[in-house]
Amino acid sequence: MNISELSIRRPVLATVLTLIIILFGIIGYTYLGVREFPSVDNPIISVTCSYPGANADVIENQITEPLEQNINGIPGIRSLSSVSSQGQSRITVEFELSVDLETAANDVRDKVSRAQRFLPRDCDPPTVAKADADASPILMVAIQSDKRSLLELSEIADLTVKEQLQTISDVSSVAIWGEKRYSMRLWLDPMKMAGYDITPIDVKNAVDRENVELPSGSIEGNTTELTIRTLGLMHTAYEFNRLIIREDNERIVRFGDIGYAELGPQDIRSYMKINGVPMVGVVVIPQPGANHIEIADAVYERMEIMKKDLPEDIVTSFSFDNTRFIRASIDEVKETVYIAFLLVIIIIFLFLRDWRVTLVPCIVIPVSLIGAFFVMYVAGFSINVLSMLAIVLAVGLVVDDAIVMTENIYIRVEKGMAPREAGIEGAKEIFFAIVSTTVTLVAVFFPLVFMEGMTGRLFREFSIVLSGSVIISASSGNTRSNGC
Repeated sequence: MNISELSIRRPVLATVLTLIIILFGIIGYTYLGVREFPSVDNPIISVTCSYPGANADVIENQITEPLEQNINGIPGIRSLSSVSSQGQSRITVEFELSVDLETAANDVRDKVSRAQRFLPRDCDPPTVAKADADASPILMVAIQSDKRSLLELSEIADLTVKEQLQTISDVSSVAIWGEKRYSMRLWLDPMKMAGYDITPIDVKNAVDRENVELPSGSIEGNTTELTIRTLGLMHTAYEFNRLIIREDNERIVRFGDIGYAELGPQDIRSYMKINGVPMVGVVVIPQPGANHIEIADAVYERMEIMKKDLPEDIVTSFSFDNTRFIRASIDEVKETVYIAFLLVIIIIFLFLRDWRVTLVPCIVIPVSLIGAFFVMYVAGFSINVLSMLAIVLAVGLVVDDAIVMTENIYIRVEKGMAPREAGIEGAKEIFFAIVSTTVTLVAVFFPLVFMEGMTGRLFREFSIVLSGSVIISASSGNTRSNGC
């Protein structure tokens, strides 16, 4: 007794199996992420090292070259590139696609740690980061005002907008582009410094010595215990101007004698504009495998709520939203699926000329397509253009098994055989033909999984989803053959 005969003799069992496939498919669909293309992470590692105040030549000779010489010995490197700029060195290491990303990152960290003894002592420790396809922002909220400075806008973006958007589900991080942080800028007068015989190193040492807050312990009594705090940090421009740079005999040189301090932005070299107006951008970065469209919808909703709490002069807008292209692509594919399904049903009805016979493919197609979502969930895939392309192509493939099985049974019914006996005999005759057809289709599409390179990684989801749909359609075609 094969599965077709079993489903005919036990129609409740066949119905339950179909409902289970539909249920699992719906559950899997609710957990699937939505993105434009499959998540493909190239094994790329970046090494960044900062050396404030050093020019590009010093960065290249003292930081970039020692790091490159140590990293170059790692096996599996495809390319190694570096950029030495003012105060910063950035090295990008691209590995072969066969190299595991975690293994590559550990190898690079090991080599970088060994090379640190060759670097300048006062440079920042090198940082190693992995390239992540999901680490790119999906949208940006622009914050503008014609009455406030960029410092005030940055504070609003950090304390209000960023904190609200960080609480959205599946958001990995929220970054601020064009941010201006408060800092105390110390401006030096070379002529006055020469008159007092003071160098910038003297100023730096004085700031490091005086602008510090150290632990001071506590005072204990019989019944009390007091914690001591030394208020050594300076916060205002007046305090910095009163800073003692040098003291010898009866002469005291303060910072105000050789320059002045003012509260200003930490970075004065760059800022962002939109339509010629300065702005601060808040970008949202999703978690790996998250639903980008749901995150974007939540951001739009949250920004509408926040408009009531923001000052009236604050204007917010969306500078870019990458989910618009995802929505358009997915909607286009969905429309294609509906059109393909409708055309298949119409063609089947025109050839078979019986609505009961046409009903079986009408059931098999949705069951196979819905079941494919569970395959996508188990495999860790997402809803994207290529996985939906497999769904579109599956509409024409999954219906073949049901048509062949149904037509073979219907011929016997037309010859006068009882529907139950016709179902059993027709299923027995055509069962192995359906199995061989399914195996052939899977043998054609599934080997795409073994393709090398970027193309193979992109079409991996396509091949597995299409193969899963064909297998489910074979099962549905055999179990629902009693529908006629």
